[in-house]
Amino acid sequence: MFSANESRPLGVPLRVSRPLLKWAGGKTQLIPNLIEAMPKSFNNYIEPFVGGGALFFHLSPKSAVIADSNSELISLYQQIAKDYKPVLKLLEKMPNDEEFFYQERAKQYENLGAIHAAARTIYLNRTCFNGLYRVNKSGGFNVPYGRYKEPKIADAQLLKSASEALNGKTIVLGDYKQVLEKYAKKGDLVFLDPPYLPVSQYSDFQRYTKEQFYEDDHRDLAAEVNRLSEIGCHVILTNSNHPLVHELYSDFHIEVLSTRRNINSRGALRKGQDVLVKALPKMRRNLKTVPAILPDQTSKYPATRYMGSKRKLLQHISEAGRNLDFDTVIDLFSGSGIVGYMFKAQGKKVVSNDHMHMSHAFTKALVENNGVILDSAKVQKILTKNSDSDKFVQKTFKGLYFTNAENILIDNIRANIKELNNEYEAAIAMTALIRACTKKRPRGVFTYVGDRYNDGRKDLQTSLHQHFSDAVNLINKAVFDNGKKNEARNSDAMKLKPLKNSLVYIDPPYFTPKSDAEYVRRYHFVEGLARDWQGVEIQEHTLTKKFKGYPTPFSTQVGASNAFDLLFKRFSENILLVSYSSNSLPTLDEMVALISKYKEHVEVIPVDYKYSFGNQNNKVANNRNSVQEYLFLGY
Repeated sequence: MFSANESRPLGVPLRVSRPLLKWAGGKTQLIPNLIEAMPKSFNNYIEPFVGGGALFFHLSPKSAVIADSNSELISLYQQIAKDYKPVLKLLEKMPNDEEFFYQERAKQYENLGAIHAAARTIYLNRTCFNGLYRVNKSGGFNVPYGRYKEPKIADAQLLKSASEALNGKTIVLGDYKQVLEKYAKKGDLVFLDPPYLPVSQYSDFQRYTKEQFYEDDHRDLAAEVNRLSEIGCHVILTNSNHPLVHELYSDFHIEVLSTRRNINSRGALRKGQDVLVKALPKMRRNLKTVPAILPDQTSKYPATRYMGSKRKLLQHISEAGRNLDFDTVIDLFSGSGIVGYMFKAQGKKVVSNDHMHMSHAFTKALVENNGVILDSAKVQKILTKNSDSDKFVQKTFKGLYFTNAENILIDNIRANIKELNNEYEAAIAMTALIRACTKKRPRGVFTYVGDRYNDGRKDLQTSLHQHFSDAVNLINKAVFDNGKKNEARNSDAMKLKPLKNSLVYIDPPYFTPKSDAEYVRRYHFVEGLARDWQGVEIQEHTLTKKFKGYPTPFSTQVGASNAFDLLFKRFSENILLVSYSSNSLPTLDEMVALISKYKEHVEVIPVDYKYSFGNQNNKVANNRNSVQEYLFLGY
């Protein structure tokens, strides 16, 4: 309720003052509720729809910005802040007389001096019907004479206390957006009391406000509340109990309060309901982590050339979640599977998920599998000729990626894997076959045909037969039991159900206009192996014989933003840990804003990183592949 450098009990201001004017929609009756919603301390008090200023005057904050688009009101406050005494002297001379009232009402305050204009505003407010401020379409004051016997026109004590409250404060005439953009900073308290959304029971009440907000205006205001919360402001907002208000502020705390509408001409409609919205500051910190020491088991995970693998970031990922309490890790986009495997090595229950079948094979073999290995006898059998081979690879991909002999071997391995009765043995064999094919392929991708990128390195000289055997040995050595029932799933991340006490790791395809994150285009051949080309249609007209990529919302900037929002909302009860690249969209600030909708604390961990794959025409050694990888931690 006060500036950070003041020291007083919660809710007890240094000087309690009353509003200068009786104001339609004034918040005097809600002051106890507003005080309860406030933080224990704040820097600056900001109220851009100040109106009668009931809360401002009650608090008399040491540092404040008050504003309004009503020029007559702001002129009054500026004059009282400057010097109230000449205004008081003039008010003392103003009679409670109907003829005098209408003479003053007929004047345009803009044509009067500041002192006379201020006195006129107070006089009309004290002597008009019901003490209301109301203007016509031309901006002229149009409330009739009130016929009160003894209205207190010149209230010296009120003017003095109001002057003390206003003195030294920033008093601004302007649009609320401009005011907030200029003045609102982290640690400030912002109170918003905009023109209410119209509902039937407020129809009379709405006529007494100077300006109307329409639905789009309220949507803009809700966006501004989100922005303020994201930059670290504590925001309190009041409005009518309207469905749209609940929709717009569903991410924040909402309280419905019964109130009395003293200004309604119909007594039955004088009871209403206000909504109080409390938006807490959403913290964002940039952290520099000290990379964690990983369990020895993590190093046993077979290396892959999988685009986007997070092997180089494991220590930072581990450190980000080190001090948080969770039992389970949901790896939504498992990719190479290395992150889920690391958390498994740390004793967590892991649910690894990916829509790519090849990724599912990796995590079936190494994350879900707690003890099954593929013995040497079965390896030899898998490598032998199978008379039931469908020869699909030999016929479909002849002359494209591998020699005829290698295509025959691939078809035999495919056929022999189908005869394995154990799902984990089959997953190990398929993972080994995928690894063998990518190691044998120059650059490890299938976006071109032939071997024009053959640089003579050892992997390209090693036989496919040997690559497969070596891969099985590495996978066998990596299999271990962490005492948990881990799972490997092959499903849509957008439909995966949250689990209690979980950390959700999110590493989706990055959208950037400058590079291609199309996994199917790069890995269509090995993805086809993993799913046996079932459910896909090979595009025969293409040189590479690829099949159409999987639909994903992350393929456009808008789609990615919406998809992130849906994921963050779906897993809002879990810890969120998101990997992201500095050259991707949405931007860093937009990502923080999205996570902040659902998490009170957002930490950003920047990590210098260099991709193992070139982007577009850039070579791996080109510094354009050097970016900052971000880890967003929301809790």
